[in-house]
Amino acid sequence: MENTLAAQKARIDAKARANTPEGKLRSQRARLAAQVRAGLYDGREVTAKARTTFLDNFLLQIPDDLPEVERLRRAEALKKAHFTRLAYLSAKARSK
Repeated sequence: MENTLAAQKARIDAKARANTPEGKLRSQRARLAAQVRAGLYDGREVTAKARTTFLDNFLLQIPDDLPEVERLRRAEALKKAHFTRLAYLSAKARSK
């Protein structure tokens, strides 16, 4: 329960800081930087390594003796289950 209260306090503190003049400027600078980056680079290219590493974590759970196509199919299924689990837990937390 302490973690939940600490997380709530952190969110409240972050919102309070964001509503200060300095926080609003910081937010605008970050938004500007993100837009420039999106204009200069392909997002898929920038995040390719991270996406590959993320999928590799699911591949580690699958036996090596299967054909590569089957391993990739199962890894994608595990990834989908992971995000479904996150959505379920999020909905459950919001319903409290």
